[in-house]
Amino acid sequence: MRHAYVVGQMTVKNETKWAEYRGQVLATLTPWGGELVFRGQQARALSGECPHADIVVIRFPSLSDADGWHHSAAYQALIPLRQEAAHVVLTTYEA
Repeated sequence: MRHAYVVGQMTVKNETKWAEYRGQVLATLTPWGGELVFRGQQARALSGECPHADIVVIRFPSLSDADGWHHSAAYQALIPLRQEAAHVVLTTYEA
């Protein structure tokens, strides 16, 4: 079975708003079968440069579930807060 992964790379602009966003986003994953795989901070770049210091990886049962989550009303409602809190690049992958 193939899974889909949403990878977020981010640079936090406002720690308070970022904590508020993080406190709400996990609940939006549940209806889509999403689960947090890990969150972390870049220790070093071994090759090239990565402009964002923080990363999050979320696993979904399928690409359609990942898309459904991202386009859901619950997640869309959090995007303005996310944009105030951090610069974020979200990408999806299948594995």
